[in-house]
Amino acid sequence: MSSESLHVPREVLSQEGRMLHNAITSLVEELEAVDWYRQRADDTEDEALREILLHNMREEMEHASMVLEWIRRHNGDFAGHLQTYLFSEGSILAVEKVVEHGGAAPAPQTTVRGSPVTIGSLKVRR
Repeated sequence: MSSESLHVPREVLSQEGRMLHNAITSLVEELEAVDWYRQRADDTEDEALREILLHNMREEMEHASMVLEWIRRHNGDFAGHLQTYLFSEGSILAVEKVVEHGGAAPAPQTTVRGSPVTIGSLKVRR
């Protein structure tokens, strides 16, 4: 697999480049594990095994999320793209079109039980 080894000699990579490579490789591996467990869960006829495999799949999702958060915290380019696209509403390609034409990406919207959360909605009402 191409992600298992470096594509250039290690000594020419910066520490930042090596750490990002390690994180990306780990993220790919976690996502592959999610896929493998999902496929196996779908393929089994044994309900107890299915539940175990789905549990394992969710654990791999947790691991992938943790690595993705590390990447966000350590790489400004990734952080910018994640901020633009994650948790956005509507068409992802429409968000891209707005950004490409110099507009600001729509702010991510937090919802609680399907309703938008705004500063005003968080005020204590007396």
